[in-house]
Amino acid sequence: MKHKLLLLALLGLFSLQVQAQDKELMMQYQVQLQGLFDRVQHAATDNERYLANENVVQLLAEALNEPNSFKFEWNFDTYVSVLTAPDKKFRIFTWPVLRDNGEFECFGFVQSLNEKEEQYEVYILNDKSDEIINRDESVLDNENWIGMVYQSLITTNFEGRNYYTLLGWNGVDNITERKVIEPISFRGNSGKPQFGQALFRKDKNMRRIIIEYTNTAMVNLRYEEQTLRVTETKIVQDKKGRKHRVQESHDTKAKMIIFDEVEPQVPGMEGLYQYYVPSGVELGYIFNGGKWELHDNAHGRVTNERLNQENVLQKKAPAYKLKEKTKEPKK
Repeated sequence: MKHKLLLLALLGLFSLQVQAQDKELMMQYQVQLQGLFDRVQHAATDNERYLANENVVQLLAEALNEPNSFKFEWNFDTYVSVLTAPDKKFRIFTWPVLRDNGEFECFGFVQSLNEKEEQYEVYILNDKSDEIINRDESVLDNENWIGMVYQSLITTNFEGRNYYTLLGWNGVDNITERKVIEPISFRGNSGKPQFGQALFRKDKNMRRIIIEYTNTAMVNLRYEEQTLRVTETKIVQDKKGRKHRVQESHDTKAKMIIFDEVEPQVPGMEGLYQYYVPSGVELGYIFNGGKWELHDNAHGRVTNERLNQENVLQKKAPAYKLKEKTKEPKK
């Protein structure tokens, strides 16, 4: 019995040593990557930024393929968005590279669990935004990806199944910007990511919602509890016993993806997104019965001061504005 206890103690000590070594190795990767991300953001020329980015892609791929790397909590300050699913199914890294001509190209990785093999796999994301036709209707994968820097990861559940939805941004160029509501799923029990899913109840052909607008506008997109005006039809009886249908409205609170509707500033500019600005109407998607259900009577309670702060930060430093940490549940 004593020998058995000693063996268990030695195994526990060995496990702690391995964990410490893993953490030290990942910290070394993070320090190197942070320096490279600094150059990606601040180098003076396209050539310097893209050379640094090539090194980022190579080094981050190497780090993510290390055993137990999924357990490491990355912290790249504001240079890259790292979002982790609460159920530890996957993690997604995204960041932008700004070109001298004002255009953006996005890069990223998905580190996801292959449930068949019981191990994490690493997939590089290739930004093919300019080559994809019917962006809002296409089901895409990591090789053909609409480049985005994802701000938020929303996890919802229906009948025991988790659904994942990403909220993202892309600076596009010096004329327009895009924001996106994009479901992400995984093929079968594999770790291969798939972007776009028919989860939008009133837009059956839509696999994602893309909002494109002039880059001088301030457009809101966030997920939180907000106010919704609900109208219900009731049957009432008057003094003579006659029944009538009446509509009654009241406000209720709900968790929703709330965003600004955009439209061209003047008629005839449809499809020319450099002329699109918020219409003054707020829309909300509420997850109901396994689908995102659109409501056109949402009322976001956000101060102008807060919204201005968020959008000024976007204009000054696009990578900085998108950092939102996802806290992992304690085991």
